Amino acid sequence: MKLYSSPGACSTANHIALQWAGGEFKVEVVAREQRQSPEYLAINPTGQVPALRHGDFVLTQNAAILGYIADTWPEAQLAGDGSAVQRAEANRWLAFVNSDLHPAFKPVFGPARYIADEGQHEAVKAQARSHVRALFERANRQLEGRHWLAGFRSYADPYLYITLRWAQNCAIDLGGFDNLAAFKQRMEGDAGVQAALKAEGLSY
Repeated sequence: MKLYSSPGACSTANHIALQWAGGEFKVEVVAREQRQSPEYLAINPTGQVPALRHGDFVLTQNAAILGYIADTWPEAQLAGDGSAVQRAEANRWLAFVNSDLHPAFKPVFGPARYIADEGQHEAVKAQARSHVRALFERANRQLEGRHWLAGFRSYADPYLYITLRWAQNCAIDLGGFDNLAAFKQRMEGDAGVQAALKAEGLSY
């Protein structure tokens, strides 16, 4: 199994999940400019990360890859204990990060995609930061009395952690969210997280 990942992108969540799964895998770090190369476009025609190759099977889309990792190594219990309830909880919080939280960053990363007037870009980014903070408030409430989003360690947790790194890099105020701060600290003390970040040239 081989993961194609760009440092600090959502694909790093897949890398952490692979570390947690405990199986054999390889990671190829793909710089942003390399994602438009003919070699990488042959793997993922969208030019995006992540991509996962397992034999002749190539899979894209972050949430799908996280589920595939969990199903390949079920003993790691990244989707829960095998019960429908725990898998639903893991999927609920994966969906929250993938469908709500991740897209909310897009106006911060690239306001020009939403409004052409450069004079309005900072206003767009400020509104987006406010929306992102509101979503993180929901995650902070969910983590009250819990170490993990779903109540157990799941594939939603690495994805949430990566978005917290984005928030820090984008100067999004998460002051007062003590549960999220404790979660981020726990993640950065985790051996699998540290191994993934080190392999991608990231600090923790």
